[in-house]
Amino acid sequence: MQIPLQITYRDMPPSEAVDASIRERAQKLEIFADNITSCRVVIEAPHKHHHKGQLFSIHIDITLPGHEIAVSRQPDKNHAHEDIYVAIRDAFDAARRQLEDYNRRYHGNVKLHQPEPHGQILVLNPEQNFGIIKTPDGREIYFHRNSIINADFDQLAPGMSVHFTESNGDQGPQASTVHIEGKHHTVSR
Repeated sequence: MQIPLQITYRDMPPSEAVDASIRERAQKLEIFADNITSCRVVIEAPHKHHHKGQLFSIHIDITLPGHEIAVSRQPDKNHAHEDIYVAIRDAFDAARRQLEDYNRRYHGNVKLHQPEPHGQILVLNPEQNFGIIKTPDGREIYFHRNSIINADFDQLAPGMSVHFTESNGDQGPQASTVHIEGKHHTVSR
């Protein structure tokens, strides 16, 4: 880190043991991102209950070149945070996950989800229980009556827009699931 770790206590006295735990965890974050410029940790004990122990709130702010990661673990969400070390662990685990996500985006290792194939119903053959979908690139995809998910096969019409899951069948490409698109085209059973 370019700027030394900053630890701030609010509504509670500082603790060398807590400082040591935070320093150890902050140092481990550099395994996931070696370009961390600063890390600020705020420990707060805002709630003083008579029937329960103090619930600790942990805030971590990590600065990287062109990016900032902020983690906040609020005490009202998890009563395990009556133990300050559990609250610190949970906050640093969340920070680690955000750093891993940052690194995947930074290095271009993010999964890109392919959109589902789509097209329009070209042909319907109710007697033989099948239809054909024409895709924008001109391919023709077979589908069976049982592949329709959100409509009744007998109420479909050529020209309806659909999206589908494609698989390879014995005779070539086929749609294993077909969803009718648009609220105006959805037919209820």
